Amino acid sequence: MIRKLTRQMLTAQIFAALTVSLCLMIDSVMISRFLGEEAIAAYGLSNPVLLVIGALGSLLASGIQAACSKSLGRGSQEETNAGYSSALAVGGCVSVAFMVIVLLLSSPLANFMGAGSEGGFFEKTRDYLRGFSIGAPASMGALVLVPFLQMAGQTGILITAVLTMTVADVALDILNVFVFHGGMFGMGLASSVSYYLAMLISGFYFLSKKCVFHFSWKLVSGKKISELFRGGIPAGVGMITSVILVFVLNKILTFRGGSQAIAAYSVIMTIGNASNCISTGVGGVSLTLSGIFYNEEDRTSLRELFRQMCRYGVILGLAVGGILLLIAPAFVSLFIPNAGDTQRMAVLGARLFAIGLIPCCFNNAFKNMYQGTERVRLTELISVVEGTLFPILSALVCSAFMGANGVWLNFGLGELLTLVSICVYIRWKTGSMPWKEDACLMLDRDFGVRGDCLMEATIASMEEVARVVKQAEAFCLEHGQSAKVSNHIALCIEEMAGNIIQHGFSADKKKHHLSVRVISKGERWVLRFRDDCRAFDPVHYIPDEGKVALGIRLVLAIADEANYTYSLNLNNLTLKLRAN
Repeated sequence: MIRKLTRQMLTAQIFAALTVSLCLMIDSVMISRFLGEEAIAAYGLSNPVLLVIGALGSLLASGIQAACSKSLGRGSQEETNAGYSSALAVGGCVSVAFMVIVLLLSSPLANFMGAGSEGGFFEKTRDYLRGFSIGAPASMGALVLVPFLQMAGQTGILITAVLTMTVADVALDILNVFVFHGGMFGMGLASSVSYYLAMLISGFYFLSKKCVFHFSWKLVSGKKISELFRGGIPAGVGMITSVILVFVLNKILTFRGGSQAIAAYSVIMTIGNASNCISTGVGGVSLTLSGIFYNEEDRTSLRELFRQMCRYGVILGLAVGGILLLIAPAFVSLFIPNAGDTQRMAVLGARLFAIGLIPCCFNNAFKNMYQGTERVRLTELISVVEGTLFPILSALVCSAFMGANGVWLNFGLGELLTLVSICVYIRWKTGSMPWKEDACLMLDRDFGVRGDCLMEATIASMEEVARVVKQAEAFCLEHGQSAKVSNHIALCIEEMAGNIIQHGFSADKKKHHLSVRVISKGERWVLRFRDDCRAFDPVHYIPDEGKVALGIRLVLAIADEANYTYSLNLNNLTLKLRAN
């Protein structure tokens, strides 16, 4: 089930990562093709400011993943709704404030970024900042809603929104160039409108009755907002380091190669951001699922999750890196059609970028898993050394010997040095190499449920239900439970698992999975049912006329506590019963 889940989530996360980078990439192509080299250089200078809204949105999105994965792991739908309501409220306020600030201070910001205080270069930088900032509420909204779309299993809506945004941005950029002649302001505005269209498509789900999340002003609280931002601090640190890195590299390139080098770097960065969606996807899946599994104290699933993330990191890194190496000249020519020094620098830089894709996937899997398992300080440290320290050192050293072309090594060397540092740290802390058993997880030895207190089973038929029922009853008796408690636990499994097999598995022709965990926790027994059938909430189920649902009612009467959540296309039911 974990392999299927990670594959589905990774697809959605990669599309989510493209929501911002696609618009920036399209703008870069259209600007360089139709507005000239000075315009693409102005676009490059604007990027650090534009990345700020991305940093804020990513911080909040990461906080959503961290906080809601915990509440989902604990089986609390109300707490998840509180996170949803608080995220929408604070995201709206922050993005509107950002839009107003940039619109009012666009001229000073353009000057600060190095465009001067007058002339065509200054005007182009200022105008693009103004046009793009109008879409700040929509771009923030896209980043904030993506985790909830994914948790709700609405991958189709997410993909549709991204494709609509892409088509709209291309069409509006073409209209701006050939019909409206809006210059750099029109380019930024085209991206803003396309973001709003993507938000509109997503809104149809969140405003519908099918939405599994419910907004309420009563659930918005300072405590929950604080939790979201605390959970997003590692991602915020990562994005802030990206802003610092772009600013510093622009300064180095201005000294080493002038406007040509800056123009080449803006192209390399645009191509790199699009390519890097695979590592962003790996990190997002790692954060969400590690938070859920950690709060379920499921060491086995954490181990399997990390293994799958590394596997996909290698596969996707090789695929995207290979494509980038082969078609870099054709790709760069979309941005810089005329052969020359700028094009040659951009081609070399794009190819060197491919070196760091696989280690970047590994680093993102590591640092997001550590955040999900509540090692926030370690995640922040990795973000700093990966995002600023090693890349800047690499750029300074290599540019001293190779000129502007040496700067292009910053990504590959920075990621490789970071990965080596993480492995050395794991070896030092655990005494084992990262690939030995689950040393890379760096979990406490007593983390998780002891093997002798846990029974796990996968069920695919009614015959297997009967087998697991007998196995569970014997398991309870072996742990000193009375015949009454053992019978109750067996009855819960028989009714709930049987109901899922009979009604969930047979609802369509797809292959489904059902996993059952029985955990002894001293004074309590915990039963967890997880399946990938259509959404069904037995806790709040109201039978249709003529149906009585005696089995479900009996189980809920036996259980002292019952919690249901639907997330990641999975039904999750947790039952808690008192021991003897």
